[in-house]
Amino acid sequence: MLLRRPSVSVVKILHRDLKRGTVKVLPESLDDLWHLFNLVSRGDRVLAKTTRDIRVTEGGQPAEGRRVPMFLGVQVEKVNFQRETNRLRVTGVVFEAPEKYGIQGAYHTINVLIDRPVTIQKEEWLNHELERLRLASEEKAPPIIVAAIDDRECSIALLRHSGFDIKAEMRARLPGKVDLERREEAKASFFRSCTDFLRRIWAENQTMIAIVGPGYMKEEFAKHLMQKVPELSKSVTSVASTSSGGVAGLYEALRSGVLANVTKKIRAIEETRTVEEVFSRLGMGSGNVSYGLEDVVKAAEYGAVDVVLVSDSTLGAASDEERRRIENLMKEIERKKGRIMIISTSHEAGEKLFSLGGVAALLRFQIK
Repeated sequence: MLLRRPSVSVVKILHRDLKRGTVKVLPESLDDLWHLFNLVSRGDRVLAKTTRDIRVTEGGQPAEGRRVPMFLGVQVEKVNFQRETNRLRVTGVVFEAPEKYGIQGAYHTINVLIDRPVTIQKEEWLNHELERLRLASEEKAPPIIVAAIDDRECSIALLRHSGFDIKAEMRARLPGKVDLERREEAKASFFRSCTDFLRRIWAENQTMIAIVGPGYMKEEFAKHLMQKVPELSKSVTSVASTSSGGVAGLYEALRSGVLANVTKKIRAIEETRTVEEVFSRLGMGSGNVSYGLEDVVKAAEYGAVDVVLVSDSTLGAASDEERRRIENLMKEIERKKGRIMIISTSHEAGEKLFSLGGVAALLRFQIK
């Protein structure tokens, strides 16, 4: 059986008028919603079809509320990405709505859903935002299935642009090596359980599979797949070494770059590699790295910033004044031909950057 390439989705750009700061898009996947989460900021305007609970009156008496469909726009105050329900929630003050309902100035949450068009209006689209929109609108690789296995546990996850989406975690209960027969029976049972989950996840995505882990277990599991489920085994494109299995093995594989040979288009790999470079330079004390908003602003004034990394959680939690400072910093860096990366805190590297203050920079040269 040949591997059927999964349908590759893109954020479709339905309309773009940058003079008016308006872009209308159609998200087609969970990754597309993630891109929009990183594009929509406080103060932007978002317009889409939605529903709202409206109380009507009958004979002068208030009646029960009912959900009424309508086209509505909000000025954004809060953006929340919900992976579990496959939706993006945008909350803000209503600035556009049918007049008969009298809801302008009220708060409303628009659920941005897959296959539903949405319009984003900004006072100014920054270069890095336009670049992210461009990348999101181009054909992109499907997610990778990664299984991290050792003789204690196995975790299976989808590696998306937004990081790992962990689908299954299993514990192994293997007897000691002295009782070889019982150990082999328990290992076969463990492999069968892992295979059942892997087969189910693959059936939904039909994409590439990477197996990682220490020592012999990953090799034996790959051999088990080849013997028992050859149609699934044909999707295994990488068997690579990590020091452990489970969730720790997943993140080690991402951090060490062993998954980069599977695909170079998964954004989480690039983000992790760049964050690790920040910590590597800090560890060496080379001086060509900076962290914390104040120090990065100083480095930008010298024109020293090559790449600035900003945590998405830092942007989301920033006050209006802090956000303006960060946006002004990004504009200054773009003006001086630097690059901007918004780093997701849904994976380990993003959490490390956030713990460092949420803003860091790789520098072209050392500054004092």
